[in-house]
Amino acid sequence: MVAIEVKDADPVTLIEVNGRVDSMNANQMGEELLKQIRDGKVRLVLDLSSVDYMSSAGLREIVTALKSVKRASGDLRIAQPSDRVREVLEMAGLDTIFRIYPTLSEAIASYSG
Repeated sequence: MVAIEVKDADPVTLIEVNGRVDSMNANQMGEELLKQIRDGKVRLVLDLSSVDYMSSAGLREIVTALKSVKRASGDLRIAQPSDRVREVLEMAGLDTIFRIYPTLSEAIASYSG
């Protein structure tokens, strides 16, 4: 099961994901990300600190969201992925595509530079 919470953390929109992201629920995360982008929120921080598992379906959803937000002149940055999720991102080569930060505050502050 996955839980997704969206918070306004001016100047960014924070999306906290909690639980397992797998083929059964990855689309929930993807839909929430795309909803934020459609609503004009294009400075996104995806907090993955409470995600203990992410499948390829989850990776596909965040890549799709990144492409959408880039088209809208924004960015999607990842904050504090769990060790397991960081490993999956690195194995998929996505650590070279996404800006990944060890803490939430660093990810949020990265937009004010």
